Amino acid sequence: MDVGMTLPVMEPDVDPALLREWAERIDAGPYGSLCFGERIAFDNPDILTLLGAVAAWTSRVRLSATVVVPQLHDPVHLAKALATADRLCGGRLSVGLGVGGREEDYAAVGADWGTRTMAGLAERAAVLRRVWAGENLTGATRPVGPRPHRPNGPELLVGTLGRRTTQHAARWADGLAGMTLGADVDETAALFDVARAAWADAGRPAPRLTTSLWFALAEASDDPRAQVHAHLRHYMNWLPVELVDALAPTAGFAGTLAELDDLLDRFAEIGTDEVQLIPTGGDPRQVDLVADLVAGRAQSTGVMPSRCRFASSA
Repeated sequence: MDVGMTLPVMEPDVDPALLREWAERIDAGPYGSLCFGERIAFDNPDILTLLGAVAAWTSRVRLSATVVVPQLHDPVHLAKALATADRLCGGRLSVGLGVGGREEDYAAVGADWGTRTMAGLAERAAVLRRVWAGENLTGATRPVGPRPHRPNGPELLVGTLGRRTTQHAARWADGLAGMTLGADVDETAALFDVARAAWADAGRPAPRLTTSLWFALAEASDDPRAQVHAHLRHYMNWLPVELVDALAPTAGFAGTLAELDDLLDRFAEIGTDEVQLIPTGGDPRQVDLVADLVAGRAQSTGVMPSRCRFASSA
């Protein structure tokens, strides 16, 4: 099982130099993916612009745009941007597509909240694939390019926590970009079972199964649970503060590296392909602390993280 690390893009006042430091440390470590997602009505970096930067800052690690909401973009332009990113990083791009859960993001770009449907998501995924295949969808003198680095384009995962969306996405997605609010292994296992069954019923190859969770380490924080709580107060600004405060005591993971190791073991046992950790603070020491843990896990099993093998053979 691989472990991915998310950039601290949802922290307040993120400095570009800090993002680059995180990216370079992640790329130098044993991580499977460098991850980040999309929001519009927030102070995080634009996801498509940041993809270009991390493509330049890294050379090995998979770049996982964990959640892109295609309804917030013109689909042909989005296909062009993602194909460009895939070329810039040499085919290391993975894209999670989801409908999003914040109406204010739709309003900020004048998108129709009524398009937030599973059918709409599938239609936009199909447009991406058709543009990447070289179809001329615009009637212009040339098809919209560039072609992506890989012939079929970047890996497309469905970003969801829901069973129905997972089942519907078996028609078009390569796998699941999941999220577990409470680092709940049993809940994740149940969703993975839904995905495996849906992909098999659709006659598709077995799906790639990933999940993500917030984390804070006792080795890098005086009070890791308080760190998670403070992060959620900032990140979940669209929710009533009372609801955030009720969620915070059980959200994500807050504990020691040894306890995180045990949790990763449990995710590995249910067949997780990758756990993607979401930091709740900007201290880059977290990257190195978890890197040592991941390296130790790989050494104990004699199996290197899969993207390391991919990068060395590419």
